[in-house]
Amino acid sequence: MIKPTAMEQVAKSSVVYGKEGEVMSRIGKQPVSIPSGIEVEIDGSKIIVKKGKEQKELETYGRVGIELKDNEVHFSRVDETKQSSAYWGTYRALLNNIIIGLDKGFKKSLEINGVGYRANVKGNILELQLGYSHPINFEIPEGINIQVEKNIIHVSGADKQQVGQVAAVIRGFRPPEPYKGKGVKYTDEVIIRKAGKAAGK
Repeated sequence: MIKPTAMEQVAKSSVVYGKEGEVMSRIGKQPVSIPSGIEVEIDGSKIIVKKGKEQKELETYGRVGIELKDNEVHFSRVDETKQSSAYWGTYRALLNNIIIGLDKGFKKSLEINGVGYRANVKGNILELQLGYSHPINFEIPEGINIQVEKNIIHVSGADKQQVGQVAAVIRGFRPPEPYKGKGVKYTDEVIIRKAGKAAGK
């Protein structure tokens, strides 16, 4: 038996109930449009997405029905169970992310705050100075592009999960502290500041 991944378990939140308890999915019933420049092929239970020399594959293991029609990919349930409906929404979302990733890409931006804190890209290494006695050298994974503009680190790539994971790892090297906000944070992250300790009387 193939166990569902963490993403598939999370996708159960897309399941809703219709009349007389019918299991439905808000996401699954929406077809995935194929933009110009993207090619999609269906090989049994596998969906192959191409753009130029780049190729991504999504194996559905027969958990959903797949149909390519009118430049759209349509998904359907294989039965009426809650699990089938969860897969329905999951694989639709996964394919949509693959297509967006190849078409436009995904991006996360991080902001470095702190005196002497900085970042530089040297080849496939992101060098970080984050207040430690030594620099942190982070090897940039294949499929990820990192650019640094002043104190902003831009992480981009075709894989949404990989982009998010790399950004989280970089943030984890020096998470922002709540007093002066020093550290690495997402550019859209709001740090709830704490008041400093009052001087003793």
